[in-house]
Amino acid sequence: MAFFHLLLSWAAPATFLLLCLLFLAFLGLCLYIQYTHMKYDHIPGPPRDSFFFGHAGTILQIMKNVKREVCGSWKRSVTEAEAYGPVYRINVLHYVALCVSCPEATKEILMSPKYPKDKFVYKRLFNLFGQRFLGNGLVTAPDHKLWYKQRRIMDPAFSSLYLRGLMGTFNERAEKLMSKLSDFADNEKEVNVLQVVNHVTLDVIAKVAFGVDLDLIENSSHFPKAIETCLKGMIYYVRDLLFEYKPTNKPFINEVREACKFLRKTGAQWINERKTAMQNDEDVPKDILTQIIKAADREETMTAEDEEFMLDNFVTFFIAGQETTANQLAFCIMELQRHPDILEKVKKEVDSVIGMKHDISYENLGELTYLSQVLKETLRLYPTAPGTSREVPEDIVISGFHVPGGISCIFSSYVTGRMERFFKDPLKFDPDRFHPDAAKPYYCYYPFALGPRSCLGKNFAQMEAKVVMAKLIQRFDFSLVPGQSFDILDTGTLRPKSGVVCSVKHRNDKK
Repeated sequence: MAFFHLLLSWAAPATFLLLCLLFLAFLGLCLYIQYTHMKYDHIPGPPRDSFFFGHAGTILQIMKNVKREVCGSWKRSVTEAEAYGPVYRINVLHYVALCVSCPEATKEILMSPKYPKDKFVYKRLFNLFGQRFLGNGLVTAPDHKLWYKQRRIMDPAFSSLYLRGLMGTFNERAEKLMSKLSDFADNEKEVNVLQVVNHVTLDVIAKVAFGVDLDLIENSSHFPKAIETCLKGMIYYVRDLLFEYKPTNKPFINEVREACKFLRKTGAQWINERKTAMQNDEDVPKDILTQIIKAADREETMTAEDEEFMLDNFVTFFIAGQETTANQLAFCIMELQRHPDILEKVKKEVDSVIGMKHDISYENLGELTYLSQVLKETLRLYPTAPGTSREVPEDIVISGFHVPGGISCIFSSYVTGRMERFFKDPLKFDPDRFHPDAAKPYYCYYPFALGPRSCLGKNFAQMEAKVVMAKLIQRFDFSLVPGQSFDILDTGTLRPKSGVVCSVKHRNDKK
């Protein structure tokens, strides 16, 4: 009994002390949040939902839209950029980020290696729900030295001379798609354009990069589903910090983990098989994987972590190499069907340059200037990777506002591409904006990012897109099936919500 009396005599002061500590911690949090407000509130921005949570309420409301429509996120950013100017702030608790559409600041920050990628965002891509995903690959590596070493290894695989040698594969895989679409045309079946171009771009990256014939046009595979699952999981993991703690989400989280494991296990198998073949002096394809392994062997030291980086980049290339190009192709077909006059001009150019040829040459690509304009305009309205972010460690002036260091800046080609300030009548699809004689957009058009961290595979992607689009226009007429949506889904990359469902006919079909 005496023990309990002693315990009770200590409980009251202990509870009081605990409450005092909690109050002091709460007071400290309030003071720190007020400090960040005072530090950055001279920069304009939308009204905060609350003192403590900033704009978190609005962001969470957007996150409740499980379909992730652009109108709930990036479209809102366009409206805010028009309302609050070239730089405005977003507050979440004590964290402040700046949304920047100022071309001069975009040039300064994205073109310089001294502004690293935002660790808060890109570290979330290292793994998905505890399973390594993109790791420290080219897209996610925050440290410039680490990134530069990998980029140096990868560069030979994307040289212009090497890319010229890929035209045969581009043509071969595109022909498989043409054969499949012929079946749709002959049987008068509707086609989901996004689905079929996803298959051909995944076929291309598997063959060109890793020497593997998936032939997804005719065969089924776990890869498309695994990639889709990872991308969906990535959106939840990056944007909803509480997602993984909700018990009802456990089955989906396990699916995402298994999809990540599948991609990395497959990558490890293909890399090891290729290394073994090279060590045994066997004939191997002169593809991107061989180039990467050869370049890596020339490094003075290759650690176990360097080997893991190769696997990180396998996953990065495998996903980015098919997802972004497929989305661009689907959006391009959608816009051409909505603008018959533009489609007619593209047809005339393709007929003039390609004629009846089945194999498109590298030189032909340079002659398809109007098709290039169409593809660039597609990326202006629908950049497949809509945004990027950088850390600004030191004080900087953006559009006349002094910005204290230690903040993240968000840049979006989707936002600037839809602003009247940069593009007259911005929602109009007008390829003449990119006519060779037109003024070049000044740091407001960057679908592949800018500077040293710009997309390594952008030339690869645009060559592939040109080959596929030229063949599609050469062989087929598409008609959009009525009643479908032209909305955009944000799944990490931007894709057409409907998939672009079309009826398809041979161009020489007069029925």
